[in-house]
Amino acid sequence: MCVYFDTAVPKQCAEDDAEEVSDKEKVNFCEWFKPAAGVFDSVGATKAARARGDLDALFGNGTSTELTDDPDVAAADDLFK
Repeated sequence: MCVYFDTAVPKQCAEDDAEEVSDKEKVNFCEWFKPAAGVFDSVGATKAARARGDLDALFGNGTSTELTDDPDVAAADDLFK
């Protein structure tokens, strides 16, 4: 979400003096960071959340208990523990 973010350059940053951020999922600080206007897509985020919910409903997210009484399902689950 930074104006300097560019996937076409090696460090994914158009600012040459900026330090590389190796793990973008963790908290980090960059003195060159400037928020880019219009980068966050709330409609896309909503669609992604809805799609993830649909996948969880279809395949389960590990917390479903509706098939726990089925001995075949229990046996299959035991195989992968």
